[in-house]
Amino acid sequence: MRFDLLVLPRDAQPDSFAGRAVVVFDVLRATTTMTAALAAGVAEIRIFPDTDAARRAADDGGPPRPLLCGEAQCLPPAGFDLGNSPGALTAAAHAGRTLFMSTTNGTNAIIAARSAQLLLAGALVNASAVAGALVRSGLDVTLLCAGTNGQIAMEDLIGAGAVAHAARHLGDVHLQSDAARMAVRLFKGAQERLGGALADAAGGLNVIAAGLSPDVEFAARLDAFDVVGRVQDGPLRLVRHSG
Repeated sequence: MRFDLLVLPRDAQPDSFAGRAVVVFDVLRATTTMTAALAAGVAEIRIFPDTDAARRAADDGGPPRPLLCGEAQCLPPAGFDLGNSPGALTAAAHAGRTLFMSTTNGTNAIIAARSAQLLLAGALVNASAVAGALVRSGLDVTLLCAGTNGQIAMEDLIGAGAVAHAARHLGDVHLQSDAARMAVRLFKGAQERLGGALADAAGGLNVIAAGLSPDVEFAARLDAFDVVGRVQDGPLRLVRHSG
């Protein structure tokens, strides 16, 4: 298996996704929140490019009304039921519910990669579970970092490195680019202090400045969940992967 890595969605080429397994990383915080939601028993997460699209879709649907979830520049948008804090998702309150989700970076990265043969949501909190799903798929892999407002996000590189590192212990994995090798080295260097590494990143500083430092601590919990979200089309939605 060959593992490549893209530091931003805009770096994708026509062959970056087709016929490949793609894992999207928005460690702070969308893909961490998605994973926590599925672990709490959320039935599915519909993916939208912006908050207005999510609101319109929620208003047009029949009962039961979905829960609006997401953020705009770290904060919950007006009228949304949930922000983008992974610790807010609980089985008691959210099991069986449907979320309509839009975030600044993560949901658009998923939309950009929707042509992938297998499209997963990855984070530090489910790194080993994602690695196992990739190795079982047998597909070549693109690790896609969502970034922050068009800039490279260190936390996404660390998350991608964690998945690649775990996969190398499970199968015959070849890192086909320096970007992938750099991500593994970055993860290994940060492995003993993931919370501090995420807090030092620009994304972490933004989340902390918004008064949401527990979200950074949550996102740094390596392998907290044995849950992987898989994106399905028609409509675009994330469900629990069983492969």
